[in-house]
Amino acid sequence: MSDSSNFNKDSIQNVIVIALVVCLFCAIVVAGSAVALKERRVENKALDKSKNVLIAAGLFEEGVTKVEDINTLFARFEPRVVDLRTKQLLSEAEVATVEQQLEISFLDYDQRKAAKDPALSSALTDLEDIASINRREHYSLIYLLRSESGIDRIVLPVHGYGLWSTLYGFLALEADGNTVSGITFYEHAETAGLGGEVDNPAWKAKWPGKQIYADHGGVAMRVIKGAVDPNAAESVHQVDGLSGATLTSNGVSNMIAYWLGDDGYGPVLGSISG
Repeated sequence: MSDSSNFNKDSIQNVIVIALVVCLFCAIVVAGSAVALKERRVENKALDKSKNVLIAAGLFEEGVTKVEDINTLFARFEPRVVDLRTKQLLSEAEVATVEQQLEISFLDYDQRKAAKDPALSSALTDLEDIASINRREHYSLIYLLRSESGIDRIVLPVHGYGLWSTLYGFLALEADGNTVSGITFYEHAETAGLGGEVDNPAWKAKWPGKQIYADHGGVAMRVIKGAVDPNAAESVHQVDGLSGATLTSNGVSNMIAYWLGDDGYGPVLGSISG
């Protein structure tokens, strides 16, 4: 019979063994949970994107929480692939070719992930990178809402750096490709009560009806410091600044200038609205 008096449960060796066993057990539980919940996470991510496209376009109804209802509303949109290098909408045949060549599927395409992949994105020079995004993906998914009379809404994914973080959102335009229908941000880490007010419905309500482009064709839309003078000629291109958040306001202006400019969706909008 072994001498139990020689067993010291508080010895360093036993403490290490127990700690390793506990860590291994926890790792197995976490890994198993991650695998089991992966499909649900993917579904929730897709649902959140659909919801934010609807919010930007002004079609989301408060109180709508059923997945089926959100998917039914989102199904009204036609997703289109834009080649941001050539500034062209791809045809179905061209999309199929790209998917085959790059071994990707635009059904579950992740633009943020693509922007970090050298095979699917390009580095921007300091002169080009006015939105401070570092790299731009080769392909973007935009969303068109059609009616019997033609296109009603154009919803564009946009992102740019604020004060502390990159802001990710959607900008919706009317059929003319110039008039703002709505804007929403679904992810950022700006200061609550300051730059974080980009989420405030009252501030986002100031965007609809504003014009992106000046008469000469350049991007004129910007978030100004202070309040907009409604009597000023340029007020149609301006949105009230976020109080105490000048750098976040500037970041939003730079984001709009980049993505609606010649290096972004500008040339594509001309072909859609034209």
